[in-house]
Amino acid sequence: MARDKFVLRNMVLYGYHGPFAAEEELGQRYEVDLELSLDLGPSANTDDLELSLNTVDLFTVVKEIVEEEEFHLPEALAQAIASQILDAFAVDEVIVRVRKPHPPVGGLVESLEVELVRTKN
Repeated sequence: MARDKFVLRNMVLYGYHGPFAAEEELGQRYEVDLELSLDLGPSANTDDLELSLNTVDLFTVVKEIVEEEEFHLPEALAQAIASQILDAFAVDEVIVRVRKPHPPVGGLVESLEVELVRTKN
């Protein structure tokens, strides 16, 4: 498995996810990190854009899932992102972190975060 990493950190998007009706109605900010494992040797050695990952395409996949789909659980949101990234891009492994700032838990919490690690079969 490749040891190289391609990271997009703290993509900030707005989604309608959560177990409470108010969350699904009002929505809130979500933060997403992607950490992708793949061999970056070909693009690093040639400086060829075509041999690297397309950052715009990666961001678009995450944006569409966060903003257009609805999930009750952040881990379900992260799983949808991981599955789509593994299906659409030539990566060996993906780590997806989803943060929900200030979740409604009856007290002050900076954020709730889940992290999923998925590999290509």
